[in-house]
Amino acid sequence: MVKHLIISTSLDLVRIAPESIVYIASDGNYSTLVQTDGEVRMLSFQLGQIEKMITFQLGNEGSVFIRIGKSLIINRSYIYYINVPKQKLILSDVATFNHTVAASKEALKQLKELLEKEVK
Repeated sequence: MVKHLIISTSLDLVRIAPESIVYIASDGNYSTLVQTDGEVRMLSFQLGQIEKMITFQLGNEGSVFIRIGKSLIINRSYIYYINVPKQKLILSDVATFNHTVAASKEALKQLKELLEKEVK
């Protein structure tokens, strides 16, 4: 059975497949979830709370997500381009969407090193 991330608040519930999530960005006490179809959702949870939901609900399938610095959780499947000096990360499936996000040099350096280790 395919696992879904279920994010429920007092007002609504969203059930979303992990591969539909491009990234989740911190926005103070809220988070912004960006989907592969371009839809953007405001969530009334902090990034740390969402990180726990991913771990708890998705188990091993949650490993597709990587926390970068304090403000981003990204879907590693969509990492397309990293430029450390410019603090630029492009998340793309190459065909339908292309999102550029900013992250700290240190966070991008760690991400780049992590991906390089996976290749070796």
